[in-house]
Amino acid sequence: MTVELLSVGTELLLGNIVNTNAAYLAERCASLGLSCYHQSVVGDNEKRLEEAVRLALSRADIVILSGGLGPTKDDLTKEVTAKVFGKELREDAHTKERIEQYFRQMKSGKITENNWKQALVPEGAAVVDNHNGTAPGLIIEEGEKTAVLLPGPPNELKPMFEESVAPYLNSRQPEGIYSRMVKLCGIGESKAETMISDLMEKQTNPTIAPYAKTGEVHLRLTAKAGDEAEAEHLMGPVLEELYKRFGKFIYTENENVTLEDAVVDLLKKKGYTVTTAESCTGGRLAARIMNVPGASNVYNEGYITYSNDAKRKLLGVKKETLEEFGAVSRQTAQEMAEGAADAAGADAALSVTGLAGPDGGTKEKPVGLVYVGCFVNGHTRTEEFRFTGNRDKNRDYAVVRALTLLREELLCL
Repeated sequence: MTVELLSVGTELLLGNIVNTNAAYLAERCASLGLSCYHQSVVGDNEKRLEEAVRLALSRADIVILSGGLGPTKDDLTKEVTAKVFGKELREDAHTKERIEQYFRQMKSGKITENNWKQALVPEGAAVVDNHNGTAPGLIIEEGEKTAVLLPGPPNELKPMFEESVAPYLNSRQPEGIYSRMVKLCGIGESKAETMISDLMEKQTNPTIAPYAKTGEVHLRLTAKAGDEAEAEHLMGPVLEELYKRFGKFIYTENENVTLEDAVVDLLKKKGYTVTTAESCTGGRLAARIMNVPGASNVYNEGYITYSNDAKRKLLGVKKETLEEFGAVSRQTAQEMAEGAADAAGADAALSVTGLAGPDGGTKEKPVGLVYVGCFVNGHTRTEEFRFTGNRDKNRDYAVVRALTLLREELLCL
């Protein structure tokens, strides 16, 4: 069964509001086993909205519209959808009572006349109560076509969808879609895809789809099944094969776990503490680690040392090292990591020094050149990287490479 999402609101077209509803609805529809091939955004214009609704209904079984159900004149979704289905609007006593009750509870004084517009319902439509606002949701069925109308505010749309619309859609499409996200670090997208090209060529159910992230590769494994147990049975052999091929490159198969989550968890299991010494990343590495709940158990202090004086004063980098090799060098990265571990009394340390850009590069040391040092339990490993992005991208890639390096070293212990 196919579904199409139609978001209504001129503010969405102008970029005044980020369309988070579409992302949420797309994900939830996929989890319910519905195929979504098109998404559209249309402004508060009656003619263009009617064209969009008719087009969506011509190519999908179910159209989910969000927004445009309020009390003002430019809220046209219900009126236009009713026109497309050939339905008259009738006052719904139940909805009118709920609107009155809502305003009484809110103690908002006299109800303005335009609010009663929300009590008008297309004949034959099922009303979906709104427990967080005044505009009800609506389900209109005609033959093989269905329109589901939802209010625009996310704090109204999401509860309404979960409480009422999801069960309705599930009854229309009992077979669901279940997925696992296998996350890899330390391997490029091209190599990862090459390693599973044979699996992707012959895949049916489940399927594998690779996604490139900043310094990572994510593999979404998706199965269509009647329930979660059946999905797990289908995905099991493929998951096992992915672990055989990628091994320690895989750091989680939980979509909610980040690379820094995995690194902090490893540090806790090893009973190690870590510190950071950053130059070009300016604290981004420390911030990623500290984003993890409970990171204070493994991270006590860190250092941002942009200048050579700071590297010498705080980390003990030798003057001779800076003069002979420069701040952006393998030697400086090593001394930064070792000095940070010593200064913080930590078991492990990460250092980053490089040229994030856009200026400062030379032929010998171009923009994007970054050195990462990793000290763990008395041993230091340094790596050279050459990134090709803008300043922000280079810094973000450096952070991911540093976390990946620490993870690799911890796994070797």
